[in-house]
Amino acid sequence: MKTFNSLLAAMAVCAAGITNAQAAEENFASLTYGQTSDKVRKSGLLQSNTDHLNADGIIGKDDTWGVRLGKINDQARYYLTYDNVSGDHSGYKLRQENLLGSYDLLLPVGDTTKLFGGGSLGMTKLTQDSPGASRDTDYGYAVGLQAGVIQEITDNASMELGYRYLRTNAETEVGASGGPKEGTLRLTSSAQTYLAATYKF
Repeated sequence: MKTFNSLLAAMAVCAAGITNAQAAEENFASLTYGQTSDKVRKSGLLQSNTDHLNADGIIGKDDTWGVRLGKINDQARYYLTYDNVSGDHSGYKLRQENLLGSYDLLLPVGDTTKLFGGGSLGMTKLTQDSPGASRDTDYGYAVGLQAGVIQEITDNASMELGYRYLRTNAETEVGASGGPKEGTLRLTSSAQTYLAATYKF
């Protein structure tokens, strides 16, 4: 909880500083859809208790939905994102939820097209909800980078194609319901390719 509070405080300070530096800003909201693939590390105990579990395959190119809200001007944007993804493989099921504060610099490459690149900081919630297993949840930090291209459709509407890479440390315990612990699954990183529909207001 102390780590979570520190992350929120850091995000608030960054947002306040950015707000003072920007001019002629507009609000915007987005809906996002993409595919996420995770890198998941098995503990030694879980490795010995499973024969051929591909932990990276639990969430591998699974559908990811999200929402964003922020502010944008001609040079930059900053925003909050919530997204979630779940997947299962070999009898194991994981759900990942991200809450991120992000900042991007914008580079025009035409009258209606811009490139973007920036960083994100926040938290990840990882839930293990495998059939027949005790449900377990953990929170970890999330820090990463994103880049892509924005194509304006009208003065207020745009589409975006992006890629985001996150590092995190959330981990969950695995064990049969009412039984002993079989080991842990630790989320180390996730990569997401996404499309976003954005409206400025």
